[in-house]
Amino acid sequence: MTLLAINDRPRMSASGRSIPRRTAREPFLDRIGLPRNLAWGFVGLALFMIGDGVETNILAPYLMGEHVFSIARAGMLVTCYGVAVAVAAFVSAALSDLWGPRRVMIVGASVWIVCELAFLTLALTRSSQPLIFVTYGLRGIGYPFFAYGFLVWIGATARAERMARAIGWFYVAFTAGLPTLGALVASTSLGVFHLGYYQTLWVSLALVIAGSAIAFTGVKDTSGRHPLVERPDEVVATLTFGLKLLVTRPKAMIVMLTRTINSIPTYAMAVFFPTLFVERFGWSVARFLLLTAVIYAVNIPFNLFFGWLGDRIGWSRTVTWFGAVVCALSMLALYAVPAAATDAGWANAYPLTLACGAAFGIGLAGFVPLSAIAVSLAPTNPGAAMSSYNLGIGAAVFAGPLLVALLYDSLGALGLTVLFAVLYIAAAVMSTALRGTQPGFDGVPASTTPTMTH
Repeated sequence: MTLLAINDRPRMSASGRSIPRRTAREPFLDRIGLPRNLAWGFVGLALFMIGDGVETNILAPYLMGEHVFSIARAGMLVTCYGVAVAVAAFVSAALSDLWGPRRVMIVGASVWIVCELAFLTLALTRSSQPLIFVTYGLRGIGYPFFAYGFLVWIGATARAERMARAIGWFYVAFTAGLPTLGALVASTSLGVFHLGYYQTLWVSLALVIAGSAIAFTGVKDTSGRHPLVERPDEVVATLTFGLKLLVTRPKAMIVMLTRTINSIPTYAMAVFFPTLFVERFGWSVARFLLLTAVIYAVNIPFNLFFGWLGDRIGWSRTVTWFGAVVCALSMLALYAVPAAATDAGWANAYPLTLACGAAFGIGLAGFVPLSAIAVSLAPTNPGAAMSSYNLGIGAAVFAGPLLVALLYDSLGALGLTVLFAVLYIAAAVMSTALRGTQPGFDGVPASTTPTMTH
């Protein structure tokens, strides 16, 4: 008898009963819901998004100070960039079905790097506004292809019972980079190392290159190197599947609308909250920037927490109560608390406002399971299913500032704040209809898993 055969025999107790053999303990990354086969992709994504986020708060003052841009012209540039982001966010998921997520990520990284090099070496050095618009606008294609291509890869490979946790890790990496650490890198570059705006933009390029290299060399998983659909030659059908899903599956439309509401106030607040802080509360714009940092710093760990919680108590339930309802209440508090506290002359008015901002950041994280719900609606076409979700992200880029432009004069800051709270309540009502999308919940067999066909 071989040693292997001996080891395979059941262990016996003194009474002759069989003793169950201990099973191997799950690897740490699996236990916390982070797919081991994609681990380096999360690291690369974080670095990529840090690089992308470096310029967020420095590009406009740089262009206005050194390239004769007006505020309106700078806003138009960001709008053009936003159009590219919205379109790329929608098609990136469907293209991941057609080409495979890895190829979409490569296209995104390549577009970002090439356009940024042209932006830095040609457009800015010549101070050519047409070139600035073309190079920077086209660069908007880059990060959605890279980031959302990777999100499709996660959705196509993560285990169904841990899908929300895996997506939570995606948002940890994404959010840590774009609004949070990206701004910290820019602040450090300017304030500690005393680099100029232009040199800091080169730092962002270096970080994007490093993140891309880590993701492409570190991830060995082969599932993302191939199309995720049976007929990748059916290009039009695949690209339009997300739109068709919105028409034929009411829950897909609900996911898209809920995702739009999730982000509308964050884009709108950037437009009117600085004025609110200065004119109504008597604070500086710097205090609003600190509030923004608090919102997203708190948001990062809760992205992961609500991914875990959604897998435990239900994706729909988590979105409804911890996402939409918490956001509605904290949105109202972001106006009401500082207004009441400053009117009363309280010394702790600003710390209380930061606490409300932290609650709002927690609520934003409560929407994390929406991604898992989107994949569950069309598990054999995960990329196309995510395209409808991504359309909600892109729509928020326009809807938030547009609502401010149309309604601020008539509603004012208080009216807009109440409007956004009402939108969150509407999202809470809609998300209750998303029950029945999660394996193991609401009568859905636990064995149901999002599977792909190749």
